[in-house]
Amino acid sequence: MLRLKPLSLREANEYVRQHHRHHKAVVGHKFSIGCEAGGNLVGVVIAGRPVSRFLDDGHTLEVTRLCTDGTRNACSFLYAAAARAAAAMGYDKIITYTLESENGASLRAAGWTCQGQAGGLHWTGDRKPAVQQYPAQMKLRYEKKLRKEVYNGVCTSPEGSESG
Repeated sequence: MLRLKPLSLREANEYVRQHHRHHKAVVGHKFSIGCEAGGNLVGVVIAGRPVSRFLDDGHTLEVTRLCTDGTRNACSFLYAAAARAAAAMGYDKIITYTLESENGASLRAAGWTCQGQAGGLHWTGDRKPAVQQYPAQMKLRYEKKLRKEVYNGVCTSPEGSESG
């Protein structure tokens, strides 16, 4: 059975350093959550401000790292937990990116939707790394709306169904 565990950024980053296929640790975060199975840490999610300054509106949070050891359902469990935590903190939307070669099944299982291609093959601008650190692939942006919206006096859930 999977169980959530609060983590410090240091603990989450150490897990990322040991297990992530192509990303390094992150510099900052809003929160980190671990996933345990049988008392062992099997995955982590780290959420923070959106990397894109165009999406950093104060109402959007980004999953900047998600890493597991392959334990069944751990990815979707952590994506769902991150969305619930972001909603509880008052965020309107949570986003993340996958490589185009990744299928996104865990995100879809957690209720996220693909918004299409985003980003480029390489970093650009003055802040680009000296050495290409990540796979040169297009990315896909996924999002989950977290807040109910009111249209003409009718309250709708993020999934679009009417509620009272």
